[in-house]
Amino acid sequence: MTEHVKLDIHQIMDLLPHRYPFLLVDRVLDCVPGDYLHAIKNVTANEPFFTGHFPQRPVMPGVIMLEAMAQATGLLAFATAGKPDDDTLYYLVGIDKVRFRRPVEPGDQLQLHARLVRTRRNIWMFEARAEIDGEKVSSAEMMCAPRRNDS
Repeated sequence: MTEHVKLDIHQIMDLLPHRYPFLLVDRVLDCVPGDYLHAIKNVTANEPFFTGHFPQRPVMPGVIMLEAMAQATGLLAFATAGKPDDDTLYYLVGIDKVRFRRPVEPGDQLQLHARLVRTRRNIWMFEARAEIDGEKVSSAEMMCAPRRNDS
């Protein structure tokens, strides 16, 4: 039987090192470790990037959408392989085939989807997309890899 995982914000904060204003996943609705993850990001008018992007019509920056998708892939990796130790960080090491299809504005709810494509030589490869009301707003192929934080 396939294990389905759900995560609330407290469990997400236990797995991801990100904090306000850069924690961009609010809830994991469904995850099958080793396969896929479906999460949400509620986009509010209080997001700090909206004051400068753009004051006359707030639009979520594309790089922030990519970061939300990257955090979703990180959660899928941790659900699959376990939480890394405190001395290990997962870094984004590549993004390919990025597409932005429509603006994301305050009041939207991003549905984040990540699918594990494969792992090779400690590099995790994912397909990720963000949707609003079933309409794809952005997509990318993403790669991440663990690295010891020996600072």
